[in-house]
Amino acid sequence: MRRSEKSQKKRSKLSLTLKVILMLAASLLICVSAYGIYITKKAEKAANNSYEELGDRSISDLREAKVEPITDNISVLFVGVDDSEKRGQGAEHSRSDALVLATLNNKSKTVKLVSIPRDSNVYIPYVGYNDKITHAHAYGGTLATIETVENLFDVPVDYYVRMNFEAFIDVIDALGGITVDVNIPHAFTEKDEFDKYTVELTPGPDQHLNGSQALALARTRKIDSDIERGKRQQDIIKAMAKEAASIKSITKYGDVIDAVGDNMKTDMTFDEMKALFSYLLNGIPQIDTLQLVGYDDWSTGTYYYTLDEESLKETKSILQSHLGLIPDTSNISGTQNDTGVTENTQGYESENQ
Repeated sequence: MRRSEKSQKKRSKLSLTLKVILMLAASLLICVSAYGIYITKKAEKAANNSYEELGDRSISDLREAKVEPITDNISVLFVGVDDSEKRGQGAEHSRSDALVLATLNNKSKTVKLVSIPRDSNVYIPYVGYNDKITHAHAYGGTLATIETVENLFDVPVDYYVRMNFEAFIDVIDALGGITVDVNIPHAFTEKDEFDKYTVELTPGPDQHLNGSQALALARTRKIDSDIERGKRQQDIIKAMAKEAASIKSITKYGDVIDAVGDNMKTDMTFDEMKALFSYLLNGIPQIDTLQLVGYDDWSTGTYYYTLDEESLKETKSILQSHLGLIPDTSNISGTQNDTGVTENTQGYESENQ
């Protein structure tokens, strides 16, 4: 066979191979684009179904104008409720079982999380007197809870996300579970979502938990304290964010959206939600967790968690600085200052070490 004929056949084979590769690449691109469009439409529908305005509250009384997540620093209050029919509770008069306030700084793309112990003795504006913060939701729903948190920290709550236990479990299961440190003093058995003692957990790092196990870990407090419970809730939130941001979870987004369903309510629009994706462009953002220092108080004959005033004052300052409401005075990173406020910094790199 002549050299020219051999070269022509080689070129023909290369051309055919190139065509196949291009066809496969084009098919893959079409599939990815179609999936992206499908997920976007699905997410938009779910967001519209979850949208819930709180009366005539368009912005916080502590804001002069409405914030825009794409350009402004914002805060989001996460409210976990048990509105199960079995316990005779509905979304309107259930107590809040978990309260986590997140502040997001648009310039640094950082997040601060503070858990509020459910038995914290605070002033509840809706009723005009002090009580456990968990009761605010039972008195006046999400709006009463928001007003109480704003009064506690003197920072605006720009948005809220209220989720019940069913959604919490389903979202984690849709992600295929989460990997989290189980920070408990000893092994224990906790109630599942049906109030049956079926969930067994043992202490140890990097454990893979399903939805029921994660809920049991987030709810338990009698094993140690409300403070440790708050830390566990923050760890679970970070683990969920890390799992959701991973490449392998992209194909699970449809199931996650289905899991949210009617079990989540928020006053964030779909466009406002999309604006928050900028915090994930470089992986998991730096997340600093704050703990409210206080002490057990039985002085009234009823148990309360009384917050330390100096610790609360320092927490207020940190949150206000992070939102840009006052000059940045924070100089804490993984240390504890004289007021007892601990700020633990965990960014994308440190979580993967």
